This record gives sequence, structure tokens and C-alpha cells, in this order.
Amino acid sequence: MWETGFSAKPAASDRGNAHVIVCGNEKGGSGKSTTAMHIAVALLKQDHRVATVDLDGRQLSLTRYVDNRRRWSARGSLDLAVPQHFHVPPARRDSVSDAESEEFAHLSRIIAEIQTAHDFVVIDTPGADSFLNRLAHRIADTLITPINDSFIDFDVLARVDPLSHEIVEVSQYAAAVREARRERRRTDGTVLDWVVLRNRMSSITSRNEQKIDRCLRDLSMQLGFRIADGISERVIFREFFPIGLTALDDFEEHVLGSKPTLSHLAARQEIRQLLSALRLPTDERGHRRADARRRYAETVSRPLAMPDIFAG
Repeated sequence: MWETGFSAKPAASDRGNAHVIVCGNEKGGSGKSTTAMHIAVALLKQDHRVATVDLDGRQLSLTRYVDNRRRWSARGSLDLAVPQHFHVPPARRDSVSDAESEEFAHLSRIIAEIQTAHDFVVIDTPGADSFLNRLAHRIADTLITPINDSFIDFDVLARVDPLSHEIVEVSQYAAAVREARRERRRTDGTVLDWVVLRNRMSSITSRNEQKIDRCLRDLSMQLGFRIADGISERVIFREFFPIGLTALDDFEEHVLGSKPTLSHLAARQEIRQLLSALRLPTDERGHRRADARRRYAETVSRPLAMPDIFAG
């Protein structure tokens, strides 16, 4: 699972029992950081031990989100659950190889520190193809790919015919995820559960939305990902970021800094539905499902031919 091209790599068995959730997409502005933060807080509220890792050394959106949460909590004397947070700064070396070696070592130290002390690790990735981005996809147990509900974002997954909207070819990102899944099965028998989130969906169904829905369902049959509704276009989600709050926090005026609205309640219900769709191993049923995936993977003697299997 740590296939990187370096000879010194941590063994898969050394990672411990932490379930690794990666929010990945090579396009920026898809809602990765917002999704990652809401998942982390949801797991904390269920009394799980959670660590977050920000691999976007330039943008640092998740890092700022966590920092904003700490500051708002201190400012209002609030008891807000905050994940243990880490980030990997971009390496500045003369050669690409040396830079990647440094980043690999930094991430390895972080994983070694948190792998046995946490139940979940939530990783936010940069909106571009990079060494750390590829590495994160190879250590994921659950991969969440948020996309905005448009063909511009769909292009991250596949190319479509402009008239028939049939799938012409999968994108480089989708092909890379497919290879990462195969690598995981070969290396440690784990079935990577890939979920594509449809973010910023309109409340009114349009012809464009129907076309994207059909294309996503066709592509899911080819690539073996699951589809879930994500975060809609609500102003309230943008308002959460500066104060570090999420839709799952208490909606009291002294917490929000303003009176709660119906939009707050709608956002909370939206996040709860999202979390349910992810099927994370947060209870005994979830652990049994994860174990079943692993047992099934152990019976596979060779990589499966595409279309890929569905992770349950």
C-alpha cells in the first residue's frame, strides 16, 4: 500500500487499526476541506479518536479551518471537539526526488505517530496531481471524491461525447484511482471503498443534472464507485469556515454568534444523510462490513479485471 518508488517504506501491517479516509480530487473548489472537516467533527461527536492531515501545503484550507475552530472555541469559552491536526509542508529541495523523499519521510512520521492512537485519520489532499496526493490515495480505506454537479467537474473522472453523453474514456485521475485500488488488493488485501459525492446540487432538478446523473451511474458501473449526495450550494457552509464550526455543532446563538435559521437545520440534515451514505465502520455493523470486505479480498488470488468490484 505504500508503493512510492523508495526502498525504505513502512509496512502495511505497521499502520495499525486506524481507518484512513481521504478526500481526493485533482480539481480545486470541489469542497474537499469542508467535507473533511464535517466528517472529522462527526466522528469526534461519536467519541472516536480522530486525527486530520492536510497535504495541501500551499492552500492549507483544512489547517485554517481547524485553527479557526480552536480560536472560536477559546474566544467564546466553548467546548468544541477538535481533532489532532497535522500538515505536511511542501519540501524545497534542488531536485524533485529529494523533495519527494522529504515529504514522504514527513508523512511517514505523522502516520507512525497517529496510526495506533486514533480510530480514524481524515486526510485532505491538494487540488492537483502531486506526489503526496498519489501517496494518500494508496493508503486510503475510504476515498471520497467530491465533485460539483457540472460537466466541468465530471471531466475529472471521464470524457463524454458532447451529443450522446456516452463515456468516451476515463480520465487520468480515475485511472490512477483504479490502479491504487488494484495496488491495495495486491499489497494487503484491502478493498478501497470509493465514494463520489455530488456537491452543490441545485434544489430544482434540471436537464443538466439529469444528464450528469446518468453519466455518473454509467461510469460507476465501469469504475466501481458509489454515488452519494454531498453538500448543496448553501451560504451557511461558507459562513461556518471563519469560525471553524460545522453543521453538526450546537445551533445556539452564543455558539454561532448569530441566531440560527432554517438553513442551519437543513445543512445539518444534509450532513447526516451524507455520513449515513459513507457507511464508515463506526459501529459493530460497520466493523463487520469492513471485515467482510477484507475477507473477500483475501480470497482474490489476482487483481480483478475491470469493471471493478463494488466496495460495500
